[in-house]
Amino acid sequence: MPYSIIPPQLFSVEDYEKSAAKMIDHVAWSYLVGGSGDELTLDWNKQAFQRIQLQGRVLSGFEGANTKLSLLGNTLPFPILLAPVAWHKLFHKEGELATVQAASAIGAGMVVSTMASTLLEEVAEHATKPLWFQLYIQADRMFTAELVKRAELAGYKALVLTVDAPISGVRNREQRVNFRLPQGISSVNLQGMQVVNNTANLLESPLFSGQLANVPTWQDIEWLQSITSLPILLKGITSVEDAEQAIQLGVNGLIISNHGGRVLDTLPAAIDLLPRIAEQVAGRVPILMDGGIRRGTDILKAVALGANAVLIGRPYIYALAVAGAVGVVHLLNILRAELEAAMVLTGCRTLADINPTVVWQS
Repeated sequence: MPYSIIPPQLFSVEDYEKSAAKMIDHVAWSYLVGGSGDELTLDWNKQAFQRIQLQGRVLSGFEGANTKLSLLGNTLPFPILLAPVAWHKLFHKEGELATVQAASAIGAGMVVSTMASTLLEEVAEHATKPLWFQLYIQADRMFTAELVKRAELAGYKALVLTVDAPISGVRNREQRVNFRLPQGISSVNLQGMQVVNNTANLLESPLFSGQLANVPTWQDIEWLQSITSLPILLKGITSVEDAEQAIQLGVNGLIISNHGGRVLDTLPAAIDLLPRIAEQVAGRVPILMDGGIRRGTDILKAVALGANAVLIGRPYIYALAVAGAVGVVHLLNILRAELEAAMVLTGCRTLADINPTVVWQS
């Protein structure tokens, strides 16, 4: 059973992870922490941050110091958003409702997944702060359009279109435990959707003989823009070329992400992808990133290398599993405090002061 109060000795993301590992069913745990293939990208996401060193600064003034930022017309108290994660009810009985309660309480941005285990409207009804909706373009485009309209009517302030997962990754860890959703948990926002069946026979490739017929393309970005007035961010950008094409099409933001190492294994770490893309974007649209954030120093490094903000996924799910909404608030406060300490020790009064000079160069 989830704790109603925060258990003792929880001072970091790692502490929450160790505690959550004792509480979450091993099948659900394999889904949560696993990656694709040999999970190299999954590991690199964290290891890359560990290789980046910081340059300390002393005797700086901090009058009016803060971590506020403006993002697509909304002011956030700190540059940490909750990334879209499917099926929160796998990890806490209150699911996304506990998560949104936490996000609203502390003022964090939250991106609600298409694959949520709670209706998007119900999540929005419990929010007191703006929400974004993460969208997968479905093979059934009419249903996708209806999903977008539902998000608009529910009051979501932006669409986060995931573009790096037209197919699922080869997730051996999930296969080994035969991961299946338990009874009573499902992607409730997709109820009623027409399912396109794969028509490939046994001697044909199941992927190339039918499954790719309806995958999204750049034309779908233009289609999506034609049916909504909401800002659109593309999540899953890993190349300079794709970043530039997205900007030329008029998207409103980019999220540098390798899907937490869950789709294509051996992609570079997200933080290693960031600087080159940020240089190309040159401030034309906001850049966010996710993948491997485990400390406030990681957030500082991401901002220094070109991100306006970061998203966390697995860390807040650990906290949700351990202590529900209270745990998520506590975890966010931990990361916020770590970021503030890192800013002080590198001489950065505001996010605008964080630049590449805080990264130590040999």
